[in-house]
Amino acid sequence: MTTRRPPAAASQRIAISGGTRIAAVFGDPVAHSLSPAIHNAAYAALAMDRVYLACHVTLERLPEALRAIPALDLLGVNLTVPHKQAALEVVSRLSAEARLLGAANCIVNRRGVLYGDNTDARGLEQALLEIGIALAGRLAIVIGAGGAAAAAIVAAARLRARRIVIVNRTLARAETLAKRFAPASRSSLIEAAGLDALRDTELMADAALLMNATPLGLKTARFVPLDYRATPRDCLFYDLVYAPRVTPFLKPAAKLGRPSVDGATMLLHQGALAFRLFNSVPAPIEVMRRALMEQLGRPPQPRRPARAR
Repeated sequence: MTTRRPPAAASQRIAISGGTRIAAVFGDPVAHSLSPAIHNAAYAALAMDRVYLACHVTLERLPEALRAIPALDLLGVNLTVPHKQAALEVVSRLSAEARLLGAANCIVNRRGVLYGDNTDARGLEQALLEIGIALAGRLAIVIGAGGAAAAAIVAAARLRARRIVIVNRTLARAETLAKRFAPASRSSLIEAAGLDALRDTELMADAALLMNATPLGLKTARFVPLDYRATPRDCLFYDLVYAPRVTPFLKPAAKLGRPSVDGATMLLHQGALAFRLFNSVPAPIEVMRRALMEQLGRPPQPRRPARAR
């Protein structure tokens, strides 16, 4: 296990002493993670003798890395790919959210006992509320059928979407996910469809929210065929991934004037939730926002008041 600490922001001074407490993110890869920047900015702002590191942990060594958390007296760790599901086999206790999503992205050290939680759906829900989307009684389309899609489905259901359509290249996977979450989504009708549904003019015309929960487009210049023009002018396009440049999923939507947001806001709210779990104090979210935008090379984005659901 190797540890990488990114450079601190210009306004940040991190002094490490013998009493400094440590939190971290485990991943493979992990060098790209922006979590250290936002958590360390929060620690600096609150004058807390704590530091957040990025640790490269392979899937094979995840069990021993997690079991070392109590021995090293770490506050806890966040987990990124490919560890979120594998951690369930190691962690002693799981939150209802982690069980619902079938994955843990946050492991908290509670007096030597590892407690697994998942902030994905809650972080996305807060990001969507901050944008001000009014989803109640409307259609949400989720592209993908993996762990990120599960979080997107839960978030959309909590925002009282009338109908949620899971679109995936492999229809069977989308159907499995729909069956899994249908019992827990009382107010939302959950359906599955193939990728051709993204060119269904009638379906697209009814959409209030399209969420990309796949890595599609990160390594290619184009996204899968999608009838952007058929969507309503207020339809929100939300990409759960984030990148310094506009993603291929969002670019056509932005050109048409549709509201388009990437996953940086989800990362921010996930980070704020994890910060509170690790430190038992509210996160200074605007400090974390500024640090995140600085890392992405974007101007500061003030928080918008959330609309009522």
